[in-house]
Amino acid sequence: MAGIDVGPLAGVPLAVKDNISTAGVRTTAGSALLRDYIPPHDATVVARAEAAGGVVIGKTNLDEFGMGSSSETSFFGGVRHPEDRGRIAGGSSGGSAVAVARGIVPLALGTDTGGSVRQPAAFCGVFGFKPSYGRLSRSGVIAYASSLDQVGLFAHDAEDAGLLLRALSGHDPRDATSARRPEAELDERPATLEGVRVGRIRELHGAGVDAGVREALAGFAAALEMAGATVVDVELPLAEAAVASYYLIATSEASSNLARFDGTLYGARQGVSGEGHDKGARATRSAGFGPEVQRRILMGSFALSAGFHDAYAARAARVRRRISDQLAGLFSGVDVLLSPTAPSVAWRLGERLHDPLSMYVADVATCLANLAGLPALSLPAGRGEHGLPVGAQLMAPAWREAALLGWASAAAAAAAAAAAAAAAAALSAE
Repeated sequence: MAGIDVGPLAGVPLAVKDNISTAGVRTTAGSALLRDYIPPHDATVVARAEAAGGVVIGKTNLDEFGMGSSSETSFFGGVRHPEDRGRIAGGSSGGSAVAVARGIVPLALGTDTGGSVRQPAAFCGVFGFKPSYGRLSRSGVIAYASSLDQVGLFAHDAEDAGLLLRALSGHDPRDATSARRPEAELDERPATLEGVRVGRIRELHGAGVDAGVREALAGFAAALEMAGATVVDVELPLAEAAVASYYLIATSEASSNLARFDGTLYGARQGVSGEGHDKGARATRSAGFGPEVQRRILMGSFALSAGFHDAYAARAARVRRRISDQLAGLFSGVDVLLSPTAPSVAWRLGERLHDPLSMYVADVATCLANLAGLPALSLPAGRGEHGLPVGAQLMAPAWREAALLGWASAAAAAAAAAAAAAAAAALSAE
């Protein structure tokens, strides 16, 4: 008698970022405006995870509507670092990163618009993966910036992330951006780094990157070479324009996506009953949106406004295209690109909350993959200032998720072997 097929995720507990819909369970996006919202249906990724045997045990906190790099802007309070409660966990998927780092769950779902999975993964010392745009369905995910938003995964290693990726993948007719890709391409996973050409992006390893992060990345690159890879320096001249382009595009799309939250159809209505729509919507949005969300809506509305669209939104779109072209050019000579995931380790709570520009520049490496729709991941790469985790980002051409995960697995093993050798050498020297 044949056994029962319990699925590849049989009984595995999962945590889900609270901007991903869960039927019958509150989905707040970290906002006062949605504090009592209960979706009537699951997001496609949640439904597929459960169909594969996974068990969703809870929702995780985030920056409001995914807008932030520290998970401090939630209506429900900030997320704290798993090793130092006086520091941030990264954002916007900080709650999911901490849930995996603390061992609450082995797998978690997040969303990644400009680095919101990879950056908190780096800060918390776990594995964070963002697939190609269109690989995973966005149906049921509360939109922030639709041309950039992607569902991402947290795990302890590439093998677990690959298992979850396979369970969630596949075309979804409910998402117009969902791609039709052959299932077999997720199985073609290399086992070693032998012969792999790694391009180290020069602009992301110099000025503006903390010394401890640079040192950790240098050690990581050396480990890759010991494992058979060839590491070469490459140049990405438009890297310095990536953050400006990203934030103009993201905020422009946010101003449109969040227009629906006016207290009429979506969002907890504020103001006096019977007020006209404009006055009621103004009261609802002023009371329901936090300062960072309001800032980004205003930025986006300005960029799209008459007389400024060509100077800002349209220009950002052109820069985005050129960045994509430059990245494609680099991949003609290398297999994968290497950079720090973030230019620093996790900073202290409140340190950048009132200085948004210093917060935004933390996305300088991660936003590249979103602008170009490429798969990218962060994996632990040692320790930096204050003994805190540092992440290395690997980025591959579109639809090369399987190869990227295979290389990441080999890279993690190489980095672990190098760390063990260094520790043994230190002991023998004492």
